[in-house]
Amino acid sequence: MITQDQLKDVLDRAEKLYIYLKIGQKQMEWEEEDLRTQAPDFWDDPKRAEEQMKKVKAIKKWIDGYNDVRTKADELQLAFDFYKEEMVTEEEVDDDYQKAIEAIETLELMNMLQQKEDPMDCVLKINSGAGGTEAQDWASMLMRMYMRWAEAHGYKVTISSLLDGDEAGIKSVTMQVEGGEYAYGFLKSENGVHRLVRVSPFNAQGKRMTSFASVFVSPLVDDTIEVYVDPAKLSWDTFRSSGAGGQNVNKVESGVRLRYWYTDPDTGEEEEILIENTETRDQPKNKERAMALLRSQLYDRAMKKRLEAQAKIEAGKKKIEWGSQIRSYVFDDKRVKDHRTNYETRDVDSVMNGKLDGFIKAYLMEFPVENE
Repeated sequence: MITQDQLKDVLDRAEKLYIYLKIGQKQMEWEEEDLRTQAPDFWDDPKRAEEQMKKVKAIKKWIDGYNDVRTKADELQLAFDFYKEEMVTEEEVDDDYQKAIEAIETLELMNMLQQKEDPMDCVLKINSGAGGTEAQDWASMLMRMYMRWAEAHGYKVTISSLLDGDEAGIKSVTMQVEGGEYAYGFLKSENGVHRLVRVSPFNAQGKRMTSFASVFVSPLVDDTIEVYVDPAKLSWDTFRSSGAGGQNVNKVESGVRLRYWYTDPDTGEEEEILIENTETRDQPKNKERAMALLRSQLYDRAMKKRLEAQAKIEAGKKKIEWGSQIRSYVFDDKRVKDHRTNYETRDVDSVMNGKLDGFIKAYLMEFPVENE
C-alpha cells in the first residue's frame, strides 16, 4: 500500500508539469492553430496544410499527455480516500499509483525531447571495428538488437545497404527507422562506440576477447527541411546488387553509389561522403533514397556543429563527445553498463533482445538539450 508521501509526490509532480510545460498557454495556442485548419481554402496548398496539421498535432500531444497525467493523479487521490472508507482494496490503490507514475514519467521523458530534430525518423548505421570475424559478429548482434527495439515500439526498419562479414556477421549496415514518433529523439542516445567483452565462439582457445562496433544515428530529414546540396560536388556510380532478389538483380545495375565532397565550414577541410543504396530493383528509387540519406547526413553535421557551439557557450553543462565509447556489454559477468550515465543492468539477454528503454531514459535525463 502506498504512503501519504507517495501520493503527495504524484500530485506535486503533476502540478509542476502543468506549470513547467505551460499547458494553459499550449491550450490557447492549440485553439488558435486549429482554427486555421478550418479555413475554406486550407487544403489549396497541400504542403503548407500538412505542415500546419503537424503543428496542431504536436501541440495537442502535450495537452493530451498532461490530461492523462491529471486524470490518473485524480483517480489515485480518489482511490486513496476510498481506501480509508474500505471501498477499494490496497491492490487497487497500488495499481492506480503505478498507472499515475507511468503517465508522469512518460510526459517527463517527452519533455526531454524538445530539439526540433527529435520527432524525426532516423538513419542508423553500424560499422564493425577492428577484430575481424568477432567484431563483425558483434555488429550483426547490434543490428538485431536495434531491429528488436524498433519492432517493440512500432517502428518500421528498412535496410538500405548491408555489407556481409567475411565469415560471419556484417561489416556495416545502414537502416532507416521510420513510421513512429521520436525515432531520432530516442535513438540519438546510441551514438558512439559499443564495446563487447565475451568468450569468443570464434576463438579455438576459448579466450575472452574485446570487440568494438560504432553506431551513427542521424535524423532522416523530409521535404519540409531545407538542406543545400551542391550539384557540382555530386557524382554517381551504378553497380549490380548482390544478395536476394532473383536473376534481375545480378543482370541490372540497380545499385547506386553516391559520392559527395563535403567541405567543413569551419576548417575548410574536404571529405568524401560515400553512400550506397541497394534497397530496391528500381535504380531511380534507389537514387532518390540515396539523396535523402545524403541530405540527412549534411543536416546531421550542421546540427552537431550547432550543438558543439551551444555546449561551449553553456559552460558547466556536461559535454558529450560524439563517437566516444559509450557502453560496455560484458557477457560472462552478466553486465551492461553505460559509461556516460552509469546506468547498468545485469539482464544482458533482455538488452540484446532490444530492451534499451532504461539506457535511453537515463541518457535523456542526464543530457537534456533544450530547443532553440
